[in-house]
Amino acid sequence: MSGPPAYGLWLLVIINSLVFIMFAFSFTHPRTGRDWRSFGAFSAFIVALFTEMYGFPLTIYLLSGWLGSRYPGLDLLSHDAGHLWNTLLGWKGDPHFNPLHLLSNVFIFGGFILLYSAWKVLYEAQRTRTLATTGPYSYIRHPQYAGFTLIMLGFLFQWPTILTLLMFPVLVFMYVRLARREEREVLAEFGEAYARYAAQTPAFLPRVGRQALPEGS
Repeated sequence: MSGPPAYGLWLLVIINSLVFIMFAFSFTHPRTGRDWRSFGAFSAFIVALFTEMYGFPLTIYLLSGWLGSRYPGLDLLSHDAGHLWNTLLGWKGDPHFNPLHLLSNVFIFGGFILLYSAWKVLYEAQRTRTLATTGPYSYIRHPQYAGFTLIMLGFLFQWPTILTLLMFPVLVFMYVRLARREEREVLAEFGEAYARYAAQTPAFLPRVGRQALPEGS
């Protein structure tokens, strides 16, 4: 088929990976070893994603026999074929405008907004050596980890691959373990104040209908 190549575009792999990684870095400013581990895991997910999106379509290659027999008219080397949800769910038209792709944009942008909002509160709390309980921290205890997870989930809605689907639960488990370790350290530093905050505030998912904690609580 004629047209520009959909894969082997390694410059796009590098550019897109750097853009999203640097964007996330500017919103999180990792300092501690824990920060760098969470940021590094997210970066690995992003590199794996764009490698398959523009470099080498490993998932399409591994599924080519099944996809070719089930969808005989599908051009497996086209960019649209990489939007597997569009194909598997039988949706027609431009995959960039299907419901899951539009939802993925909400998740990705929402995740970055959450990262940025959380970093501002956390930076001020670290500067003043106080407990972060305002902004997104008034709804959940770990908004930065939740932000990373939202972004990765958004990309899975947009461009699922075997590797990123395998990485996602592993990274979520890692974030939960890092969050638990972080809580033990903060509890040791702030004692009863953090215990009261943790008792009122969910870890990762805000309670429906719950009001934010008042300033200074």
